[in-house]
Amino acid sequence: MSVVKDTNIPFSRESLEQLLKRRFFYAPSFEIYGGVAGLFDFGPPGCAFQNNVIDVWRKHFILEEDMLEVDTTMLTPYEVFKTSGHVDRFSDWMCKDLKTGEIFRADHLVEEVLESRLKGDKSARGESVKDEEDEDKKKRKKKVKEIKNIKLEDDVVEEYENILAQIDGYSGPQLGELIIKHNITNPATGGALEPPIEFNLMFDTAIGPAGNLKAFLRPETAQGQFLNFNKLLEFNNDKMPFASASIGKSFRNEIAPRAGLLRVREFLMAEIEHFVDPEDKSHPKFDDVKDVKLRFLPKKVQESGSNDLIEMSVGEAVSCGMVDNETLGYFIARIYAFLIKIGCDPNRLRFRQHMSNEMAHYASDCWDAELHTSYGWIECVGCADRSAYDLSVHSARTGEKLVSRKALSEPRTVEEFEIELAKKKFGPKFRKDAATVEKWLLSRTQCELEDFAKKLEEHGRIVARIDGVEGAVELDPELIKIEKVKRTEHVREFTPNVIEPSFGIGRIVYSVFEHQYWARKDDAERGVLSLPPLVAPTKVLLVPLSNSSELQPIVKKVSSVLRKEKIPFKIDDSSASIGKRYARNDELGTPFGITIDFESAKDDSVTLRERDSTKQVRGSISEVVEAIKEITYSGVDWTKGTASLKPFNS
Repeated sequence: MSVVKDTNIPFSRESLEQLLKRRFFYAPSFEIYGGVAGLFDFGPPGCAFQNNVIDVWRKHFILEEDMLEVDTTMLTPYEVFKTSGHVDRFSDWMCKDLKTGEIFRADHLVEEVLESRLKGDKSARGESVKDEEDEDKKKRKKKVKEIKNIKLEDDVVEEYENILAQIDGYSGPQLGELIIKHNITNPATGGALEPPIEFNLMFDTAIGPAGNLKAFLRPETAQGQFLNFNKLLEFNNDKMPFASASIGKSFRNEIAPRAGLLRVREFLMAEIEHFVDPEDKSHPKFDDVKDVKLRFLPKKVQESGSNDLIEMSVGEAVSCGMVDNETLGYFIARIYAFLIKIGCDPNRLRFRQHMSNEMAHYASDCWDAELHTSYGWIECVGCADRSAYDLSVHSARTGEKLVSRKALSEPRTVEEFEIELAKKKFGPKFRKDAATVEKWLLSRTQCELEDFAKKLEEHGRIVARIDGVEGAVELDPELIKIEKVKRTEHVREFTPNVIEPSFGIGRIVYSVFEHQYWARKDDAERGVLSLPPLVAPTKVLLVPLSNSSELQPIVKKVSSVLRKEKIPFKIDDSSASIGKRYARNDELGTPFGITIDFESAKDDSVTLRERDSTKQVRGSISEVVEAIKEITYSGVDWTKGTASLKPFNS
């Protein structure tokens, strides 16, 4: 269904957000108590739209790719996230005003201040400046007036633009250096800031009445899938590759929630874990997507200080090595198709590669699907090759093998690192901790053993901290020996790699709202949400021309047919004019209207109205309902779907 946006009214975020709250797509939680930042409740149209998006996601990914869906608990013991690295690394950098105690997220503060200064520079040079900003940004940038109309040196402008191009890749200490170098202070007061410190984003809690079992609310759904790997592999008859999927709530204790649904503390995620042989990351359906052209922002471009996009096919991106492998490229293309299907504007969608200093230490490649909104480019989907990290660390911690086995057609010789312990020396050296140290050493991965071997050779010792052992543990060549050993294999045992597409549903939902909102020509008050019929909360508005008893049997008949066909609809038989009734449902994104008039009572014919163009056609009840089904669920356009119906002019 093509969208015809006949408008001369500029996009207004304020108008959109007023509409979304007024029509109860969503609203701040606990609003009558003053609300809590970063928490929102979804109303009837918001629930319906989000559920429809999830339904499309399930069909597009889980059903199409034969994935195994699981639903795992939101409460997760401390040990799980300690092992996964979340306890130590799942953090953002925050800085505090020394006087007022006001807290800022460091990277956002640097970004906002430098953007403000660049706008001031443009004003001073007489260039036009688009000034539609997040209300929170505006509040924090009261000092912008001091910055406006100040011309910056060309080299400073270039440096600022280079920093902004790489803002996602800076560490805490690097952000601290930027704050000092560029004299960044509290925008509201000018107050000096403390150096950035790490703030772990997980909500902690305790399980049980005694509170002895420390736990967290999960910040993602992934860990539950990794921990159930053996069960999933068995369910899949030990066949590789395969994928699991999970949809559920996650929680992150954001430092400074802002931008409505874009940065919240409780949100819906949909995540896929595609388990693949590390020696074969091809995909059997890659040829289906290899010609899909996408707009890429590779890390090399960003690291050069540029944001220029490169347009190429997925096949080209994989063959030249820009995208690491076929399976990763396949999912990037499938992510694109999903986002377009639910209403994202392809011209406001790009795939940005994580920079070298931004990428997780274990990932071999990672791309974010970013959608452009009035808040800038927003990460909505991450697609990463996480290598074998997750299964390896959980296996090492628990002693449970999380591996797949493949019979070899003929034996092969492999060379792997093995560790040999001088057990007679372990007792006297470590005493009561000897068993703990031994277990820890024997559970190390090949990558870790390779690293240990290098340290032993270069430094003559390894120093490690081991859970349950007080102080640092020092190991030298008299205690351990690590070397490569050749052996013959008849069955290949390997830890699968994981390709992980991870979707932030709330961010996607809001971005679609922005991409599909507009106002009728010459009338800023007549807002329209051009949501695709497939995901629109309600598909049909049923509008009797009057409350005459003569029309009631037809209203009931059409309602019965729509209900039987499982097509969501609403009846508006209020006393408002038919134009007003359609206008208020255009705001709700309802794509079709069925008008029942006095001719309907004579011949069972009704009028079908299309939301965006307001075109109308007429036909029998069965013909009109069939057209709605074809356009909504089969994806045909308006012209083809209504070809058998007669044009109608009121």
